[in-house]
Amino acid sequence: MSAGLRLTINLDRLSGNWRRLAAVSAPAECAAAVKADAYGTGIAQTVPALLEAGCRIFFVAVPEEGIAVRRAAPDATVYVLNGFFSECAGLYRQHRLMPVLGNPDELKQWSAWRRGENAALHVDTGMNRLGLSAGEAELIGNAELRAAGIGLVMSHLACADTPAHPLNGIQLDRFGSIAARFAGLPASLANSAGIHFGRTHHFDIVRPGIALYGGASHPDARSDPVVTAEARILQIRSVAKGETIGYGGAQTLQRDSRIAILSAGYGDGYLRSAWPGGAQVSLAGHPAPLAGRVSMDLIAADVTDIPELLVERAGWAELFGETLDINRVAANAGTIAYELLTGLSRRAERIYIGAGAKS
Repeated sequence: MSAGLRLTINLDRLSGNWRRLAAVSAPAECAAAVKADAYGTGIAQTVPALLEAGCRIFFVAVPEEGIAVRRAAPDATVYVLNGFFSECAGLYRQHRLMPVLGNPDELKQWSAWRRGENAALHVDTGMNRLGLSAGEAELIGNAELRAAGIGLVMSHLACADTPAHPLNGIQLDRFGSIAARFAGLPASLANSAGIHFGRTHHFDIVRPGIALYGGASHPDARSDPVVTAEARILQIRSVAKGETIGYGGAQTLQRDSRIAILSAGYGDGYLRSAWPGGAQVSLAGHPAPLAGRVSMDLIAADVTDIPELLVERAGWAELFGETLDINRVAANAGTIAYELLTGLSRRAERIYIGAGAKS
C-alpha cells in the first residue's frame, strides 16, 4: 500500500442507511443524491450497492457525474441538479440524463433542443439559489410542460437540519401550492433531514444525501458510519517540555511528551482549522489530541497518555469513523460532515468492504 491516508468504505452500512430511509419515507420513493462522487465515497462502487438495495433514482450535480452513474446503473433514472449545459447537449441524449431546469431561458433552450428526452422543473421556495420563482412557474402552461418533457417538479429545503426554523413551514406551504399547480406531476421536496418531518414533506420522491454516508441531518435521524479515515503513523518523537510543535511554533508543550506524526494533512482534506478546535485522532481506541497546526501532508498528535506498545511506526490512526464521530470531528474544525467527506483527497486509498465490494 503506497498511500498515507486510507478510507474504508462500508457498502453494507451505506445500503442499510438507504433501506432505513426508504422505510421511513414509504410510500414515497426513496432516491439517492450521489453528487460530488457520492460524497467522496466513489460513484463506481456506491451506486451498484444502492441499486442492489433497491434505489432506482439518482441525483447528481453535473453531467460528468451523471455519465459515471449511467455506467454503473444502465437502467436507472438520473437527474442533473445543475440543469442543462447546452455546450455538451449531446451527452444528455447519449447517456439519458435528465436536467433539472431552473430558469425560463433554460426551459426554452431545452424544449427547443430535446427530441423526446425528459426533464424536471425546479421551483424556488425560499433557498434563493437555483429554481424558477413562483411567479415564473405560474406562467408555465401545459403546452410548455409537454414541450419540455417535464416529469417531476421539485424544490429544496434550506433549513431542514434546524427543525424549529420557521422557513421549513413556509417552504412546505409554498411547495404545496406549487405541487397543486402542477397536479399530475410527481413532486419532490425532502432531503435527508426533510424526510424526518414526516409524510407532509415526502410527496412522491425523497432525495437523501448526507444521511446515506453517515452524516448527521436531523436530531431524530439514525445514520450508521460508512467511511473510516485513517492516517499512517510515520514517526513517534520524544519532545521535551517547553519545545514547540509544527509551523509557527503555535503550541508549546507543557510536559515531556510523545508525539506521533501522521501521514495526512489539509492536502488530503483534513482541515487546517481542526487545530486548535479540540480535534482528536484515535489510536487503538484511545483518543489523542492534535498537537500544533495541521500542515499540507502531516498531522501531529500527542500520544503521551497512550501505552507505548499501542503506538508504533507504520501503524494507523483514525481521523474519523468507527471510533470518532465524523460530525463531531467536522464541528471541531468549524464545518460540517459534508465538507469533510467531499474534500477528501483522491490520493487516499479507498478500500471497500461489504457485499459486492471491489477495492
